[in-house]
Amino acid sequence: MAGVGIDLLEIDRLERALARHPRLAERIFSEAERDYAAARARPGRHLAARFAAKEAVVKALGLSGFGLGEVEVVAGEPPTVRLSGRAAEAGGDSAVRISLTHSKDFAAAVATVEGRPEPVLD
Repeated sequence: MAGVGIDLLEIDRLERALARHPRLAERIFSEAERDYAAARARPGRHLAARFAAKEAVVKALGLSGFGLGEVEVVAGEPPTVRLSGRAAEAGGDSAVRISLTHSKDFAAAVATVEGRPEPVLD
């Protein structure tokens, strides 16, 4: 089974949310993701792209009900995804690939999942 997910986010929206709720970044992003963004001129742009990737992965896996902190975007060329917790259990041995992009105002991501386990129906 395969899956595709896409997400688009206004960068300012995430920046405002992080300014209002400083601990939000710790709940959503790993230390490595926060460090990567902090080393850039506009950290919010890079965090927004990672947030969009997390949402796209969730959609591609067809999941809900777990924290976005269970999906980590690992910096690299190309960036990769590391799943943990219930997301890793749901993803199994699936191959998850992502593509990130951003402009001045928007961040977007696409995720594909190959080899996703078939859902178990009772």
